[in-house]
Amino acid sequence: MLTITQALYDQIVAHSRADHPDEACGVVAGPAGTGRPERFIPMLNAARSPTFYEFDSADLLKLYREMDDRDEEPVIVYHSHTATEAYPSRTDVTYANEPGAHYVLVSTADTDDAGPFQFRSYRLVDGAITEEDVEVVEAYEPA
Repeated sequence: MLTITQALYDQIVAHSRADHPDEACGVVAGPAGTGRPERFIPMLNAARSPTFYEFDSADLLKLYREMDDRDEEPVIVYHSHTATEAYPSRTDVTYANEPGAHYVLVSTADTDDAGPFQFRSYRLVDGAITEEDVEVVEAYEPA
């Protein structure tokens, strides 16, 4: 299960809506080993595409160095789908290289009459797609 604060949830949705019609992408980092998403890091979609996202390689290298310096890891890797449901594409599964991360997809298309977006989380490991529940909380319980 992914547990995420309302503030982080709102930031991911806002970024996804702001970049529409292009796909948005980013990371939420957290203290290494905790699985707790804490630091929102919106990234530039280097592909600038409504059907594909790509992290800029220089930005990604800088991000990983920064996370290493702060003893963080990517807890959430997120991106948006602008015209389809929030379900991983074959390309998403192929490029998923963080087996410990939650892969969040936000659809900015109304594909299910449930409203203007969907927010769903998956584990993508060795080509397998496993959807997981998302719990939105006001704040995390003290550690």
